Amino acid sequence: MPVLAIHLGAPRLLPDSCSRLGSRKSIRAPARSGLRIRAVLDLPKPTITNGTSPDKEVEALRADVLHELRYRVAPQSINEAKLYESVAWSVHNRLVEGLDATNDHWREQDVKQVYYLSAEFLMGRTLTSAVHNLGLGGAYGAILKDYGAALETVASEERDAALGNGGLGRLAACFLDSMATLDLPGWGYGIRYRYGMFKQVIREGYQIEVPDYWLDEGNPWEVRRPDTTYRVGFAGTSDGASWTPGDEVIAEAYDVPIPGYKTTTVGSLRLWNAKPVAEFDLDAFNVGDYDGATGAKRRADDITAVLYPNDATEYGKELRLRQQFFFVSASLQDTLARYLATHSDLAGLPDKAVFQMNDTHPTIAVAELQRLLTDVHGLAWDEAWAITTKSLAYTNHTVMPEALEKWPVAVLQKLLPRHMEIIQRINDEWLASIREHVEAKVAKAPARPAPAEEEADEADDESDTTASGKKPAKKAPLDPVEEALKEYSIVQENPWKAGEMLVNMAYLAVVGSKAVNGVAAIHSEIIKTDLFPQFVEVFPSKFQNKTNGVTLRRWLAYCNPALSALITEALGSDAWVKDAGQLAGLEPRAEDPAFRARWREVKTTAKAALAARIAETTGYEVTTDAMFDIQVKRIHEYKRQLLNAISLIVRYQEIKAMSPEERKKVVPRVSVFGGKAASAYYMAKKIVKLVGAIGAKVNTDPEIGDLLKVIFLPNYNVSEAEVIIPAAELSQHISTGGTEASGTSNMKFALNGCLIIGTMDGANIEIGENTGLENLFIFGEAAEDVPRLRAERKDFTDYDPRYTKALKAVKDGEFGDADYFEDLNAVTRGPFCNDWFLVANDFATYMDAQRRVDELYGDQEEWTRRSILYTARNGFFSSDRTINEYAKDIWGVTPAPPPAPTPTA
Repeated sequence: MPVLAIHLGAPRLLPDSCSRLGSRKSIRAPARSGLRIRAVLDLPKPTITNGTSPDKEVEALRADVLHELRYRVAPQSINEAKLYESVAWSVHNRLVEGLDATNDHWREQDVKQVYYLSAEFLMGRTLTSAVHNLGLGGAYGAILKDYGAALETVASEERDAALGNGGLGRLAACFLDSMATLDLPGWGYGIRYRYGMFKQVIREGYQIEVPDYWLDEGNPWEVRRPDTTYRVGFAGTSDGASWTPGDEVIAEAYDVPIPGYKTTTVGSLRLWNAKPVAEFDLDAFNVGDYDGATGAKRRADDITAVLYPNDATEYGKELRLRQQFFFVSASLQDTLARYLATHSDLAGLPDKAVFQMNDTHPTIAVAELQRLLTDVHGLAWDEAWAITTKSLAYTNHTVMPEALEKWPVAVLQKLLPRHMEIIQRINDEWLASIREHVEAKVAKAPARPAPAEEEADEADDESDTTASGKKPAKKAPLDPVEEALKEYSIVQENPWKAGEMLVNMAYLAVVGSKAVNGVAAIHSEIIKTDLFPQFVEVFPSKFQNKTNGVTLRRWLAYCNPALSALITEALGSDAWVKDAGQLAGLEPRAEDPAFRARWREVKTTAKAALAARIAETTGYEVTTDAMFDIQVKRIHEYKRQLLNAISLIVRYQEIKAMSPEERKKVVPRVSVFGGKAASAYYMAKKIVKLVGAIGAKVNTDPEIGDLLKVIFLPNYNVSEAEVIIPAAELSQHISTGGTEASGTSNMKFALNGCLIIGTMDGANIEIGENTGLENLFIFGEAAEDVPRLRAERKDFTDYDPRYTKALKAVKDGEFGDADYFEDLNAVTRGPFCNDWFLVANDFATYMDAQRRVDELYGDQEEWTRRSILYTARNGFFSSDRTINEYAKDIWGVTPAPPPAPTPTA
């Protein structure tokens, strides 16, 4: 149906699908239909939400929005998408002013700065958080009313920045927000991916990956810095002292300003775009080598095209290493250039710079910083190594083997020959430095008897001859010290491929860093006892814990404005937005029936918004009378979406078997899944398909009705989370014990008053300690028992009959695609069972926990009381607290707020 849109000249009709991005809502003409843009200045002045009278700042904002609309956006007609662009560019102007002032101040004060190196920054949309952090939400909202629009609907036109995938990238984004809010000098450093990871499309139940064209209409939230470029080399030759790259690209900087909350500080995320040294080879083109003419550009484009390219091919593996080295090298070169602009002695670098390596992706920084200091800046090896090890810090985020990168020596020698030499020297000197420690350790160890087969070999030496009649050479006895040193070595043999040597990047990071931290209490203990115990022996004080946190601005105040308003009213101010500890003041209100009723009203409103999103996205209608049960996170076997899915088959089977009277007692449930499976992750994609297949059957079964709905929301991202999390009543964090480092979505759900069902894993433990373990639905085997249980899997027989019945339904094709799902059955049960993540072991206790969930949900007063306690007791999980700990315990960085600007007359 065509709608009337405001036009620069006369009114005209536009179709609803007036944008190639899909259906856009055009602004319906207000009373002044056909209004010309310049006449907007004559409209009544807006009312600012804080009650102050309009001032020159607001007039400047109005004029700025109009200027951007007329001259930068220059639309033929005005719709919400065009208003978004105009407001975003207006905000951009103020952010750039703040960014420049902040960096000028830091330079003048010569402050120490932190440089946060991360392959991911999952920023989400920027407009809402930016205007509210700047304190301009009311002003821009009022200005948009001039055009008949609202800030929240205009903000929804923004695309999510596709710079990350899951918790790792979202944590990095929260950290940047907190660093700016706490006035801590620092930068984020990453890659400006053109297509992100991928956009997830569900087609006939299968995940399909398509490019995420998030940049094709421009990005108001970045500032291109064409004068800030560095060369990054690959391949070539090294003579042991200098490197001659065989291929080079240009790293060009783009800055994304990060405004702090109620402060003048505007931090920066600097992203690198790859460009060829020569855009086009005309000579190659002229001789008919058309591919060669543009080959350099294609190779450069590949580096910054996609987050985590599929590494199932050799080129994909090499491309990942290229990406990591590209952004690390550019970032280190940039930082050294910034330091040398005001200092002449690199010995002082650790006093002015600290580099935080976010997981193993940036850990090539150890070798690259050492190379830059020695090969480029001429420092002696030992002097450079002292600087390197005082300047770098490493955060470990996982115990999963695939995330603890190990690069083949052959790949490193091919792509980064000088760095492989440096790593080998680091390793040699490291092993030499601990030889005495290892010798003493071996001497204290009890002697081990020779293996039986070796004894037999020795006994048979007399008669064991070759065809030539000669005895084979005896095997040299293994040197126990050399064998023990292998446990410490950065360069190790691949246990699955004889003769292939690997560089353990986590070990390189531990040796080359001044501090190593885990991200939750249990995880930090696991990395000391399971991942790096030998390193803890050598330098125990290097290892720390820094429990993750999330920013309350985005994950409560802005994404859940109704609940935020209720909290502010109850506490008497909005100071809790920056001081999360004040949330504890809500605890007494949990005992107030009237307050609980208002809390439920807010939750119901949020559920209605999610129900509308579900209907719009999937076509399924769900009732807000049902419990909203959510599991949204990266699809992975260790996160056990499969456990949840099998339980839903059981729930479906049980409801089907009930009488009409029994069904009246069932707690209705809407189970929502969301998350992406990595493009090469075969099993994860099957889980996506199974969830969709369960939903397709359950959601159309007239006997089931509203008692159960199973929903998979495609392309889960930050903006989807901002709708899902406020509506959630139960959230699932059900990883196998000891496999989830921390989790941050559990914190977001808890802060929004959502109860948790989960294992004693990651940050669930600390959430339980804060909330009260009796208020969580805990199940599952303890982390310390998991290794034993895995070893016993081949003899496991204690299958819950509900579990086997559900799997039989899948095997029998009740959910279609029986052959496709056969692998899932094999993982969980069968003669070749490989139930590594102990789905069967934990199934019975999981179902018991779900029974307790249903029982408690029937008592809405008690459920709501606990919901309030979740919000009141989890202020600890603010990223402001986490960043304060990093700043004090690792970085040695102190707040340096720029002075407030002088008011103009």
